[in-house]
Amino acid sequence: MTTARDSWELPITEGQLARLTREMESAHRETLPAMRAGAVDLAEEVHERGARSGDGPLDAGRRRFLAGAGGLAAALALAACSSSDKNTSSSVKGVGAASTSPSSSGGSTYTGDLKIVALAVALENQAVGAYQSTLTAAKAGTLGTVPPAVTSFVTTAMAQHADHAKVWNAVLTGAGKPAITNVPLSNQPATLAALNKATTVADIAKLALQLENQAAQTYLFATFNVKSAAGIATAATIAPVEAMHAAILHFVLGQYPVPDDFLPTDKAASPALLTV
Repeated sequence: MTTARDSWELPITEGQLARLTREMESAHRETLPAMRAGAVDLAEEVHERGARSGDGPLDAGRRRFLAGAGGLAAALALAACSSSDKNTSSSVKGVGAASTSPSSSGGSTYTGDLKIVALAVALENQAVGAYQSTLTAAKAGTLGTVPPAVTSFVTTAMAQHADHAKVWNAVLTGAGKPAITNVPLSNQPATLAALNKATTVADIAKLALQLENQAAQTYLFATFNVKSAAGIATAATIAPVEAMHAAILHFVLGQYPVPDDFLPTDKAASPALLTV
């Protein structure tokens, strides 16, 4: 009897997927210097700001950055997900519940802009874990035959998420806060349950697409909701790479990633998902 796992085939050629993965890695490498520099600047800003609150020089810097960020919108639009994805319901509880401003729960270790940084680390760790679970399942044979090009994409995307997590954790530790090495998100149990139920590469790709959309849109959300100019710059540097991951996953699912005019934020994660 033929199962869905046995009958699944990669909708594009392995050569095409390999090329897309190389382009994704090239884009990631190009962003690394700016991403790391932005993280250093952000940590310094946090120290300088101290107890200062309300509008100030950092808000003016934020406006200057946004005024010159036209290229970001174009990059996000080119790599954005298909509009048809908007009608796809999420199987991960909490995905798509974006708040209109950063929030912090009572007694939280991370507040203000650092709450958004902590959320970013948690999301990156969640993606790393999902891709690592995929590699483990593929090795165990529970996903059927996994084309080498798919394995290469998963490995590359996982490494990029790990790089992003390191950058954000450097901001937290630079600000005197503990690094986040796990996934302190209230939707993590649902994510793990979805991973455990996956029996085909397509199942994994659908879940990964949700996580990538969540990450890309959360970074876009952050550019309008953090006060730090360096924080905005760092988020803006990472967002297009996450959107590229999503675009490639559309191809893996046999969907052409028709770009939206503007990347939405309806799937962005809320800081309220944090459990620390």
